[in-house]
Amino acid sequence: MAKGVSTDSLALTVKQEYKGKKFRVAFIGCGGICQTHMGAFQDIPEVEVVAGVDILPERLSMFEERWGVKKLYKDWKKMLKEVQPDGVSVCTPNGVHCAPTVDALNAGCHVLCEKPMAMNPGECEKMIAAAKKNNKKLVIGFQYRYHPNTQFLRRARDNGEFGDIMFMKCQALRRRGIPNWGVFGQKKLQGGGPMIDIGVHCIEMAHYFMGSPKPVAASGNIWTYMGNKPSKVVCPWPNWDYKTYTVEDLAIGQIRFENGALLQIEASFVAHIEKDIWNFSFMGTKGGGQWDPPMIFTDRNDTMINTAPYFLATNTNFEYLFDCKLRNWVEGCMHNKPLEAPAEAGLAVQKMLDGVYRSAAAGKEVAIK
Repeated sequence: MAKGVSTDSLALTVKQEYKGKKFRVAFIGCGGICQTHMGAFQDIPEVEVVAGVDILPERLSMFEERWGVKKLYKDWKKMLKEVQPDGVSVCTPNGVHCAPTVDALNAGCHVLCEKPMAMNPGECEKMIAAAKKNNKKLVIGFQYRYHPNTQFLRRARDNGEFGDIMFMKCQALRRRGIPNWGVFGQKKLQGGGPMIDIGVHCIEMAHYFMGSPKPVAASGNIWTYMGNKPSKVVCPWPNWDYKTYTVEDLAIGQIRFENGALLQIEASFVAHIEKDIWNFSFMGTKGGGQWDPPMIFTDRNDTMINTAPYFLATNTNFEYLFDCKLRNWVEGCMHNKPLEAPAEAGLAVQKMLDGVYRSAAAGKEVAIK
């Protein structure tokens, strides 16, 4: 921020910039996750979607037919030059997060980039540098920090109910859930398998709940034992492309933080377990708890107590969570409201993901610098 410029005056300038105007958004990547974004934007009257970019003509045709968007491009640089949107939503595969984000920021656009932030911390740092250089907002698409369960536990942590969090266990486990669409099985385009695709969600909401301590070291291991082979097992998502499958089926990692806390993460597309698990649990010096079902474990009046909320918001589907994260981005860009998932959060999570994969390759614990 420039010397002598107050946050109040900056907020006023931002509000004046968009007074009576729409927030014009363009999409880079018009595939599946873009459709969820579009559904949420229909409920945000300040937003006008003005363009779409994709390398596949059929996706552009579907984008126009379903949503009525007329300005369609194969080249995001051409779109940025001709359309000059206010904001860009990057919904491409992981390997194509960094380049369009940096180009959009340099073109003077605010950006919401889907998770994970990029392929590695170096790319994340390039994105953050471009946002700072151009004084634009960069938000990462972490929706689970908006979930009522996460917010309930975060409020309790902020009120000191758990003391110091010592240990966190995260689980993003599918018994048989290899994606049979997109490029989720191709490491060169995604960066990895279940750890970077679904483990990222558990890591980010747990790290947010913990108060975002600084990660300093990681250890981990990964295994591929089924995804790269044909299978006759009846499952919800059959017939994935095993011939191009180059990612892990199961990943286990541990993160050490500067404050001495530990976080363990288990993530799988395939695991011989009873059922799918999506949860985190934790232990603190004054209390512990878990995400699903949301509960707090502590001592009161010389008695061990388990506490569960009587009521939390029940509309917790993807549409609700995406609405929360997209509204926060739009309000941050238009009215200078605080960003709930800034780029720095994306970089911290990326360092943890990168650390687990580097450790698995090295066969030993690695430092997170």
